Amino acid sequence: MTLDENTAPAQAVRSMPLAFAAGAVVGALGGMIGLGGAEFRLPLLISLFGFAALSAVIVNKAISLVVVLTALPARLSAVSFADLGTHWTVAANLLAGSLLGAWAGASWAVRMRTATLYTVLTALMTFMAAALLFTHFTALGSPALPGPVQTVAGVAAGFGIGVVAAIMGVAGGELLIPVIVLLYTVDIKTAGSLSLLVSLPTMLVAFARYSRDGSFAVLGANRRFVAVMAAGSITGALLGGLLLGVVPDLVLIPVLAAVLLISAIKLSRHASASE
Repeated sequence: MTLDENTAPAQAVRSMPLAFAAGAVVGALGGMIGLGGAEFRLPLLISLFGFAALSAVIVNKAISLVVVLTALPARLSAVSFADLGTHWTVAANLLAGSLLGAWAGASWAVRMRTATLYTVLTALMTFMAAALLFTHFTALGSPALPGPVQTVAGVAAGFGIGVVAAIMGVAGGELLIPVIVLLYTVDIKTAGSLSLLVSLPTMLVAFARYSRDGSFAVLGANRRFVAVMAAGSITGALLGGLLLGVVPDLVLIPVLAAVLLISAIKLSRHASASE
C-alpha cells in the first residue's frame, strides 16, 4: 500500500456532521447491547468514508481507544476495585495472551496485501456476527477446567482475541466477556469491567505496533475527522446505554448480526476490486 492510499480518504470524509452522526449511530447500537460498537464502525469507515482497509483499521482502533478510556471510569464505578481485585488473576491470564496477540495481529495487518486484508476482515466480520448470535442466545455454562488447563486455555483465548482486536481495530469486549464468563465463571457485570481492563493495554500494544508503520500517518491527516467521530461514538454509546433493554434482544441481535453479514458481503467486493 502507498502512503496516498492510507491518507487520502474519499470526499465524504470531509463531512463532519456525517462523521458525528455515523459515530453516534454506531455508539448507540453498541451501547444497546453493552458493547462499544467498533465492529459496526469499521465497514462505515471503508464503504461510506472511503478509507483503505489498513487506514480504516487504524482509525477504528484510535476511536475505539478513546471510547474505552471514556467508558472505563463509569464502568469501574459500577464494580468496586475490591471485587475486581479478587479476579486479578483472570485479567493477568488473558493479558498474557492478548498482548502478544495484539502485537502479532497488528504486525500481520501492516504486512498484508490490501486484497488479503479485505478478505480477512470479511471473514472476521462474519465471525463477529456468529459470535453475537451465539453469546446472546446460548446459555453459557462453565467447563470447570483444572487450574493448569484453564491457564493455558486463557492464554490461547487471549492471544486469539488480541489478534482479532488488532486486525479489526476493536476493543474485543464482544469476545472477552463471554470468554471470562465461560472460562472463569465470573458474573457478567464483573466480566464487563474485567474486559475493559484487558482491552485497554491490549489496544495500546496494537496501537504502538501500528505507530511504527507509515500507514499511521492517516491519523495525522484526519485528526479532525477522528475527533468528531469519536465524540459522536461517545455520545451514541451514552444514549445506547440509556436505551439498554428498550428493544428486545430477540429483535435487536438478529438485526445487528444481519448488519454485520451485509457489511461482510460489501467488504468481500472490496477484496475482489483490490486484486
